[in-house]
Amino acid sequence: MKKSGESLNVMTRLRKSDPEKPVNTLTVEHLTKAIKNSIDKQGMPEEEARAMAQHVMNFFGYSERIIDNVLEPEDRDAFYMLEDAGILMTEREETTLYDGREWRIHYWMFRKERIHELIHGRAKSDGAAEGPESVYDEVPDDIWNRE
Repeated sequence: MKKSGESLNVMTRLRKSDPEKPVNTLTVEHLTKAIKNSIDKQGMPEEEARAMAQHVMNFFGYSERIIDNVLEPEDRDAFYMLEDAGILMTEREETTLYDGREWRIHYWMFRKERIHELIHGRAKSDGAAEGPESVYDEVPDDIWNRE
């Protein structure tokens, strides 16, 4: 659910933004920074991250989501890489055709909250450097004692 004032609208104009202001519009600049901050500790060269951001934004334009069918295999590879980084996510719709067959439509969308975290350097992996979280981490120690 969207809360008022927290939505990131997709926009493709190039504009430097004030890093202290909350991001309400996703720009190429924002996506470039998110890509750079998500790849690895060494980062990605600025030019390469900007080229990828512009390429991805060209597919989205002013839309919130795009249909997967518009992607070529090499574009889809880049989208999967950004999905692994937490920047994009997929969604699918299923519908029944008139002849009874199921039809699936796959979409790509920005993970705006994650992009916002990456822009401001609050990467999800910051607190998880020791290793992946476990479901057992939240279980109290005394639960394992037998009486």
